[in-house]
Order: sequence, then C-alpha cells, then structure tokens
Amino acid sequence: MNRRAFGVTAALLGTCSIHAAPASAASCDALTKLALPNAAVTASVMVPAGTFTISGGGRGAAQQYAKLPAFCRALVTSRPSRDSDIKIEVWLPAAAWNGKFQAIGQGGLAGSIPYSELAEALANGYATAGTDTGHVGGNADFMPAHPEKLVDFAYRSIHEMAVTGRAVVNGYYGSAPTWSYFNGCSGGGRHGLTSAQRYPDDFHGILAGASTWNQARLDAARIAVNLTVNRTPESKIPVSKYPMIHDAVLQACDGLDGITDGVLENPTKCTFDYAALACKGADGPRCLTAPQIDSAKVLTSALKDPATGAVLFEGAHLWPGGELEWATLGGPEPLVNSLARVRNFHLKDPNWEFRLANIAADIERATRMDNGLVASNNFNLKPFIDRGGKLLMYHGWGDPQVPAQNSVIYYDNVLKTVGKAAEHSVALFMIPGMLHCSGGPGTDTFDKMGAISQWVEQGRKPERIIASHLTSGQVDKTRPLCPFGQVAKYNGTGRTNEAASFSCVAEPMNVIRR
Repeated sequence: MNRRAFGVTAALLGTCSIHAAPASAASCDALTKLALPNAAVTASVMVPAGTFTISGGGRGAAQQYAKLPAFCRALVTSRPSRDSDIKIEVWLPAAAWNGKFQAIGQGGLAGSIPYSELAEALANGYATAGTDTGHVGGNADFMPAHPEKLVDFAYRSIHEMAVTGRAVVNGYYGSAPTWSYFNGCSGGGRHGLTSAQRYPDDFHGILAGASTWNQARLDAARIAVNLTVNRTPESKIPVSKYPMIHDAVLQACDGLDGITDGVLENPTKCTFDYAALACKGADGPRCLTAPQIDSAKVLTSALKDPATGAVLFEGAHLWPGGELEWATLGGPEPLVNSLARVRNFHLKDPNWEFRLANIAADIERATRMDNGLVASNNFNLKPFIDRGGKLLMYHGWGDPQVPAQNSVIYYDNVLKTVGKAAEHSVALFMIPGMLHCSGGPGTDTFDKMGAISQWVEQGRKPERIIASHLTSGQVDKTRPLCPFGQVAKYNGTGRTNEAASFSCVAEPMNVIRR
C-alpha cells in the first residue's frame, strides 16, 4: 500500500482478473492462528453457498443471503486501546475472488455489523469487511464514560478494519488485495472522508455518500432548526400540508430543466416564495399562515441566530423539491441520533435540555467540545491524492436529513486547498430527487463501485454515470448523473425516461442561501 508500490501496480495492471479458488480455502479455520497487530481472529468458518443466516434481517435480507456463494467468514476483535472492543467481520469468497478488498461503512450510531452491504460486496466478487465501530447497539449510551471508544467510533475502528481486513485477506489467499476500497454513506461517508484525511494509505478509492462531516455543528444545527420550526403551536406546519406545498413548488420550478417529471435537476435555481401560499383569511388545508410561512423559510434558509440574525450554519437547510420529507427536520421532535450525539458525545451530558434562546451558544459549545473527533474537516487531501487515491462523493439534492450543500461545501474547500491536483482525484455527483443515500423520485440506483474502480484502475474519471429509478423492482427511468456544476439537459428528441436523451451541460449552482 506504499506510494511506490501503488504506482507500479497501477502501471502494470489495467484491470483485475478473476482469481482462482485459493489453495488455502479448505483451511479457513486456520485463520484463528493468524498473527495480527492489536487484534485476533476469534472464529473462522466456511459458509456453504446459500446457507448464511442472521436474525433480524427480514425477508428481503434472507432472499439476498440465499443467493450468496460459498465464503470464509472470519470474526475479528481489535483492541487498539485498553478500552477498545472493535468487532470486525471479514468475508472471503471461496472461489472467483476478484482480487480486490471492499471495506464497508455505516451511518447513524452504528453498533452492528452491516451484513446486507457485506453480502452485496461478496456477491460481486470482493473480499469484504465491516465493523460495529467499537460498540454494540445503535445508541450513544457508552459515550460519556468511554473516551477511547469515542475515538474508535469517530475514526479508529475504520483504520483497524482496513489494516486487519487486508491482513486476513493476505493470510487466506496468500496474497494481498490488488486494490482496496471504502464504501459508505451518511456516517459511513464521513468515515470515508476521515480515512482520506487521517490514513491516506488505507484505500486506493473511497466512495463517500451524503457525508456527515462537521458532525457536531451539523447535529446541533439540526436540533436548532427543529426547535425554531416548533417554536409555537402556530408555527408548526401540519404534515397534511406538505403535498400542497410540494405541488406548488413543482408547478413553479419543475420545468426549469426542460421537462416536467416531478424532479428538480438543479434546485438551486428554484426561488419559490412560500408567501405565495399565504392564507387570504382563516387557516385552511390549501394555504399557509404567517407563522407557517416563516417556518417554511427556516427549513429552506441558512440557520440564523433568532436574537441577532447572524448566520450560525449554512449546512442545515433543505432544498426545493423535497417538501414531502420536511418532517425529518421539522417534525414534532429533533432527530433522535442528533440528540443522542450532542448530549452524550459533544456535551457529555445525557440530560441536557435544548432551548431556543440558547441555540447559538449550544452550537458553538458542541463544536468546541467535540475537539475535532467527528469534525472530519481537514480539506488538505494532498497526501491521499499524491499516492494516487481517488475520492468519489455523491449526495441527493432531496436529502432531508443531511442537507446536500454539506458535500458541496467540503468538495469546494478541497479544491481551494489542494489546487489543480484535486480536480483529477476528487469528484462530486449531485443526484436530483434522491433522498438520504437512496430513495425518492430521482434516479438513485447506480453502479458506484464500477465508477470508482474504473477511475482507480484505469484512470478514467467518471464524466457521467448512468442511474436508474425503480418501481416495484423494475426500471422505469434512466438518467445521467453529472459532475457538480453540470446538469442533465434534455436534448429535445428521444424518450424523456431514457438517459440517452440527455446531455450533461454546465450550469451555475449557488448552494449558499441566506
């Protein structure tokens, strides 16, 4: 994984061939004798094709697991500190290994192994690994009393997974993976950025979706938005009004991209004024009261100090076209994970009560007390770029949980900090209509690993990525995803639900709203 070795490998190998079944596959159980730094393989077993099961996965997961090929399942415990207890699983194809390693990230508060994502990577020929990030259960109860576990959760567990995962791959196959990748969204996307920042030698290629970098400020700001929208009973926007608001926004802005399809290709161009929906008299289902109009503006503008009007955070507002999902930030209660992290992680006080009058102070205090653990705000990716690393970021414009401009702000700062070299090694794709990591009316399904592996292994930076929208498992629309600063424009001829009828063209995007 050193820079020289990576350069030589990249020069000699254009693509990775399928590897034959390893001679050591029959001795999967021997991995328990493997010597690992700070870690041990506690169990390893061959899993015959179609027999893997795990409780709690549901019918869809069971169907996914039933299609898996035979693999060696290695359970690892890593203890880089006295209080660390990081669980890692490494899955190794018994046959047809593609010679690559894919580490999986996960969002929220983690606390479990991401089995479904491991299964997807394995099915595609990867040796793959996932981690619980150092604690059990998707909660923050461990945080106040365990500073070392906080470090594990923040970033160290991903590094341990990368180092241990490759060592297990090497021990099983007798050769190291030719290419190593990280694939994560939301909190997993933040872990991807952190890996590029803190451990530039861990991965050749990193997929980082909807990254929650600047986590402490983001969490506190999302709580503040919720408090502001719910400041009085009159200011709350009933969920029943969301479709009415959404329809009005689409009527005003859907045609700006050349076709009307329920998706805003460039929501930054939409300047819909919610005051146009003002009630002429009494409150009703087809209008907004004055307090509700103010709340709509809070949800779609930069967060401001209610006392001074000063901007507190530019990354907490939502974009036009996503009105049906406003309840995520504007519902009766703040996001559960945001409350848990700010109380237990950043403020170290599980009983902290948030009040509107203290918004500005709480945001600054949470950011300061985080002390950079989950900030992931180092924009100097030059060490990662210098060794040939590639970072592919993506984010849905309709994300109701991690507003889309967060990825744009990070990407823009990397370009400003690193300079021209970053343009060849870092890419950002914004996805019209996609919600948090997936879902929504946009084309949210695309070959992420295909895009990043082609870039890393063949030097072909993606200029457009074909994505699909599925209904009941069937593709009903395809569309090109374009690099940030470009949008998909209809060519004027051809079917409007086919990607071939669209071209990526440059268009200004103003992501900062006041």
